[in-house]
Amino acid sequence: MRILVTGGTGVIGYKLVKLLVNKGEDVHYTFLANNVGIPEAVAHKLDVKDSGAVIDFIKNIKPDLTFHTIALTKVDLCETNHQLADAINIQGTRNVVDACKQVDSKIVFVSTSAVFDGKKQVYYEQDARNPQYYYAFTKAEGEKIVENSGLGFLILRTDQPYCWVEKWQHDNSVLRVLNKLKAGEVMKDVIDWYSNPTLVDNFVEVAYALIKKNKNGIYHVIGSDFLNRYEMALKVAEVFSLDKNLVQPMKSADLNLPAKRVNVNMNNEKAQKDSGIKLLNFEESLIKMRNQI
Repeated sequence: MRILVTGGTGVIGYKLVKLLVNKGEDVHYTFLANNVGIPEAVAHKLDVKDSGAVIDFIKNIKPDLTFHTIALTKVDLCETNHQLADAINIQGTRNVVDACKQVDSKIVFVSTSAVFDGKKQVYYEQDARNPQYYYAFTKAEGEKIVENSGLGFLILRTDQPYCWVEKWQHDNSVLRVLNKLKAGEVMKDVIDWYSNPTLVDNFVEVAYALIKKNKNGIYHVIGSDFLNRYEMALKVAEVFSLDKNLVQPMKSADLNLPAKRVNVNMNNEKAQKDSGIKLLNFEESLIKMRNQI
């Protein structure tokens, strides 16, 4: 199967490309700035904001499946720069989907828990979207574009992804805690932001299983815990044998950020059942990371 991964040098895209190569798939991926080279995969420079270039490229590659991972995920930047968020998260997604229609490529779209409003205790795949801030709005619009494409599709909603990263990639909530505590510095973390933190390695395993089983529709591919950032930091300290006394609680209001986050707890039973792969809890995932050192 020929698989195209947009954003193949990003955190999720890179892990996915490497997994697909290891599985023997015919893999092509795009990059914008980081032409790092991934053995046995074919790299292409592409800006998804350029609709003509996207259509020409995908018509030439003719992928059987396109895994769209590109997004502007900086929540506060999206809140203050709607034009950029629209260009990447909405129009960029529309460009990729329109190109996929030209070659009848199935589309796999990475989405987010943020499409929900946080008013329910637990969210299931069929629950109505109700985004509460601009990043969330753009991802909800992306989901609609994929759903209404007429193509076979998977929408994989995830939350707070983390893993070891390459030097050109941005860090994540777990690595920030590790770096602070290893340096002997105080780590203040938020007690009123909750999420389903997700190990990227686990995410891509489940994604690949769903692809191979030819599943369609929406799945919540997230870790099996619902924790606040302070609880996460304490668990990181515990698993990596670092000083828990350096971890201190704070309120999100103290950060005075433009985007007002909501707390969304998603159910992942459908993804586990249909993929046949366990979605790990936070401690299990951290132990796996520790063993990868």
